[in-house]
Amino acid sequence: MANKKLKRQLLLKKLYNKRRLVILNEDTFEETFSLKLNLMNVFVVGTIGAILIIFVTTYIIAFTPLREYIPGYASSKLKQEALEMAIKSDSLEKSVKINNAYIASIKKVLTGDLEYAKLNKDSIKALEVSDIDVSELSPTEKEQELRDKVIKEDKYNVFETSKPKVSFVLFPPAQGAILQKYNVANKYLAVKIALTNNTPIKAVAAGTIIFSDWTPSSGYVIIVRHKDDILSVYKNAASVTKSQGNIVRSGEVIALAGNANNGQNSGATLRFELWKDGFPIDPTQFINFN
Repeated sequence: MANKKLKRQLLLKKLYNKRRLVILNEDTFEETFSLKLNLMNVFVVGTIGAILIIFVTTYIIAFTPLREYIPGYASSKLKQEALEMAIKSDSLEKSVKINNAYIASIKKVLTGDLEYAKLNKDSIKALEVSDIDVSELSPTEKEQELRDKVIKEDKYNVFETSKPKVSFVLFPPAQGAILQKYNVANKYLAVKIALTNNTPIKAVAAGTIIFSDWTPSSGYVIIVRHKDDILSVYKNAASVTKSQGNIVRSGEVIALAGNANNGQNSGATLRFELWKDGFPIDPTQFINFN
């Protein structure tokens, strides 16, 4: 027990034993700096210094942008940009799906691949005709006249008395003789133009190509969407020079005329259609093809 007490006293004496730190000039051995200290002072100063270094380092890592330069820490700006890109990519993915569905529906209409609704007769309750007074359901003469007029106007979604408005100039897709005119009565909603082989087919106005592909019935077909919900349709082309999604200017070449029906000797023609707000309109009202 006495030995332990003696050792403790010697340790304390060493800790508090005063020493002098002297800095001498190497050439003249002149004393330039001296400092009185002991081991306890060195231990206390070293401990406080280590605590300060740890505190400053922690503060830099937690509250300053300098932590971005430390390996293993991601940049806050990079995280923000990654979040924004993820949101944009999700929105673009939805837009692409909607656009692809729209293009697929147009392609089905052009190729005639339509799905007709099937009526399930089992879900309809049969009615006894004898229980219904058919005479009361017969329309009057004026009602029948009104029905005929409405059917005539709504047929093929074309209003003969309507006057579609186009707020910009439309240029002819190609110059040639008109072989077949726009005729609602014959269900021909286009203008057929006679052309020579390799005649350039041009866009009637600036817009975006929403369809450009080959179809079994009409050869190469291009559909361009213009402002004011106007669509221009170019059919029976031999080849195309633009792809879906391309932006074209007025008068820019988008296809070449030729024999779209392989194996036949018919001449080159262009079947041109013009649509406004989902309704077909007569292209000759706005375009001079001769």
